[in-house]
Amino acid sequence: MGMAISGFFGIGSLHGHPHSRNTLPKRLSDHPISIGTWNCPDAILTSGQLMEGGTPSLEAVVKGVAVEEANENNTTVGIGASPDRSGRVTLDACVMNSNGDCGAVMAVENIVHVARLAQHVMEDTPHVNLVGLGAEEFAYSKGFPKTQLLSMAAEKRWKAWLQKSEFTPKINVENHDTIGMLCLDAQGKLSGSCTTSGLAYKMKGRVGDSPIIGSGLFVDNQVGAATATGLGEAVIKTVGSFLIVELMRNGWSPQKACEEAIGRILSQQTGKPDFQVGFIAINIAGERGAFSIHKGFSFTHYESGKAINVPSSSAY
Repeated sequence: MGMAISGFFGIGSLHGHPHSRNTLPKRLSDHPISIGTWNCPDAILTSGQLMEGGTPSLEAVVKGVAVEEANENNTTVGIGASPDRSGRVTLDACVMNSNGDCGAVMAVENIVHVARLAQHVMEDTPHVNLVGLGAEEFAYSKGFPKTQLLSMAAEKRWKAWLQKSEFTPKINVENHDTIGMLCLDAQGKLSGSCTTSGLAYKMKGRVGDSPIIGSGLFVDNQVGAATATGLGEAVIKTVGSFLIVELMRNGWSPQKACEEAIGRILSQQTGKPDFQVGFIAINIAGERGAFSIHKGFSFTHYESGKAINVPSSSAY
């Protein structure tokens, strides 16, 4: 393994850590902070610059991830994303604001900006989750255009996969470019979003962790926020983003909390797993953390007007 992990394999305890919620750190600066999974400089610059101009964190995060939703070169987010086994592109997303309000959409066809749609669910309905055709119809009622999500390049990749596939799950076939973004604005308000097309060539109807509050994303403005990328089934089993925030509530740094969350996943495995999961986190002080199972995961953060990509440390 690449490094030792505090509390690895679940040895750590929420109540056994020497720090308490009274030791939560104070804000390090008033400058806005944006952090996102993988190498997403345009998305991070968009969110960071918006907050520099006074835009609240929720609007900044939704507009930030929209950059990747509209990027056809990102094969696991928005337009141009990889389809399920039947050739349909279905998208999932969620948002959560500084008040603890949240919204999510799942298995949505024909709508590009599903993070914005999740925001509408949060703000304009009494619900948290809308799925499938119901979510799509709600989008049209809000003025979202109907868009063909399957690009020619994605269709070509899918047809090539059909020729060799045995229709069994293929771990790490997709490039795991799911984007999770966390924003902390100058007023100290945290918001987050996670948006994806999910596992490439998934079974029809499959939904991973990305739109599930507590798994793919969790925000608590008294503590911090976390988001996940990678194999959603593994994240759901450990409610990974909620776990990280609860560890930070008890005094853990974002880095150590991310390491522990990966440790919980690894504790359920026999041997070295053949899938990837990565977490990023931020606390209310603006401290960041990131950790993954395997090498190759990175995160991008906004600092002094620049988007900086940083390789994450990993268990393997």
